[in-house]
Amino acid sequence: MGYEELLERAYKLLPKKVMEPSRFEMPKVKVEYHGKATLITNFKAIASQLRRDVKHLARFFSKEFATSVSIEGERLRLKGRIGISALQKKLEDYVNTYVLCPMCKKPDTHFTEMYGVTVLKCEACGAINPVPEL
Repeated sequence: MGYEELLERAYKLLPKKVMEPSRFEMPKVKVEYHGKATLITNFKAIASQLRRDVKHLARFFSKEFATSVSIEGERLRLKGRIGISALQKKLEDYVNTYVLCPMCKKPDTHFTEMYGVTVLKCEACGAINPVPEL
């Protein structure tokens, strides 16, 4: 069996998700200001789209902006007035660190524990990468 035949066979064995073009769209934050507080009104929808726990995403925002946060129904309340562009940039940082696979750049990932370390496991390519602790 030649190289071309082996390569063709390997492509046929890959999961269909790997061969699809990227279907991931970066969520957009929707913000309201109430006094000195910033509300991300579509917070739970963003977490759901990213397939991440709302508490993990909230802890990320709290750490990145060095402020207290609270989940209020579908919204996230951050203490202080924070600009939409800063919130969107931090969301993109979160996606790049905790959602997209570093190898294939697909969003088909989940957290799992291996040897006491939290890792990002890709369902598309099978890559396993450690993730920074929050």
